[in-house]
Amino acid sequence: MTDFINIAQIKKVYFIGVGGIGMSAIARFFHARGVFVAGYDKTPTALTDQLVKEGILVHFVDDPSYCTSDFDAIVYTPAIPSDNMILNHCRSNGMNLMKRSDMLQIISRDTYNICIAGTHGKTTISTMVAHILRHTEFGCNAFLGGISSNYNTNFWSNPKPVCVIEADEYDRSFLKLHPNIIGITAMDADHLDIYGTAYEVEESFLAFTRNLKESGLLISKKGIQREAELFAANHFTYHINNKDADIYISNLEIENGAYLYDIIGKGWKLNGVKLNMGGLHNVENTLVAITIAKYLGIEEDKIKLAVEEFKGVKRRFEFIIKSDDKVYIDDYAHHPEELRALITGVRSLYPHEKITILFQPHLFSRTRDFAEGFAESLDLADEVLLLPIYPARELPIEGVDSSLISRRMKASVTLVEKDEVVQIISNSDQKLFITAGAGDIDKLIDPLKKALIGNS
Repeated sequence: MTDFINIAQIKKVYFIGVGGIGMSAIARFFHARGVFVAGYDKTPTALTDQLVKEGILVHFVDDPSYCTSDFDAIVYTPAIPSDNMILNHCRSNGMNLMKRSDMLQIISRDTYNICIAGTHGKTTISTMVAHILRHTEFGCNAFLGGISSNYNTNFWSNPKPVCVIEADEYDRSFLKLHPNIIGITAMDADHLDIYGTAYEVEESFLAFTRNLKESGLLISKKGIQREAELFAANHFTYHINNKDADIYISNLEIENGAYLYDIIGKGWKLNGVKLNMGGLHNVENTLVAITIAKYLGIEEDKIKLAVEEFKGVKRRFEFIIKSDDKVYIDDYAHHPEELRALITGVRSLYPHEKITILFQPHLFSRTRDFAEGFAESLDLADEVLLLPIYPARELPIEGVDSSLISRRMKASVTLVEKDEVVQIISNSDQKLFITAGAGDIDKLIDPLKKALIGNS
């Protein structure tokens, strides 16, 4: 039913959870259209501060009086707790309430949509694609799940009816999109609180590909689960070094912290690509973005220049400090495979340095389900500092805490509290340091940066 709402008739819109990365992108979309935008979030953050500066009204009290009946639409995120008073007020009073995915469905109904999905890498790839289209002046609207370092935003608009959308599998949100191009990076087990089993996660991704418009393009990582069941008229596979894939890397070199390489495609080759972003997984991510750009007919020299000038995404292999005697990298990694890619990527750039990582597990259920995988990935580091679990939307689960991971580890590991981390780092001599996690670990970045600089 929501698909038939005329978006031009929305003059006032309210967001429950406006500070979420996906929600804030849609809030910015409406604000850019001159719509009155207001919303609630639990606590102030750097992102909500920025929304307020841009002219969006944000409050932090769970008070239904802020959400009046004259709003044309009320958008909420499924991550909002069921006991939220504003949400329940809207439900009880029959207000025009819809999920974030419903609104994104409406926005993208009549546009050409490039949708990047996958349990890892979708934020970086969608931002890469959107950046290439913006930098080369092809033009697009971007709805991203992270803050682009080039433009310091997760949304931008363009008159061209093209949307780059991070297609989120959480709550099966991506099934409401209308993709012309799909990229799939991985279909690993995640969000088992929603799906229950790894098989159901895979089923959801397969259902997503069946939404691809006729003659659309599908790009998937070579070797992905149930690869044979993925079907599209145009389907290409990619892999960093598997030559059985349709698109892969050759002649990879590292020079001054940057990657130089060639790309071999199906019937094409692109020489001399340069990526100034760390992580071998990000080299692989460029295969998707560049293939999409070529498919859209963008000139190769323009593509290469855009990739070279891509600065990455905030909290995705982000260099907080990068000097000859000190390196501090921060990343959003919160799944075992993401941690594996992060630590492996750091090791590829700094093969002879000791790696110390501070990790904050995210969700009790994810920690319970993947404790063994977290331990295996963290063991790739030399020293691990492990924070308590960030609960997000969950209540504690008996017997589940960070020691569930530490007890399975072989590397040097120390359980630490947030309020003691800065002092620990101040008293140490860390040359190569990583923070990782999807909770509130980002609040430690600035104090840790100062502590590390003070030790230089």
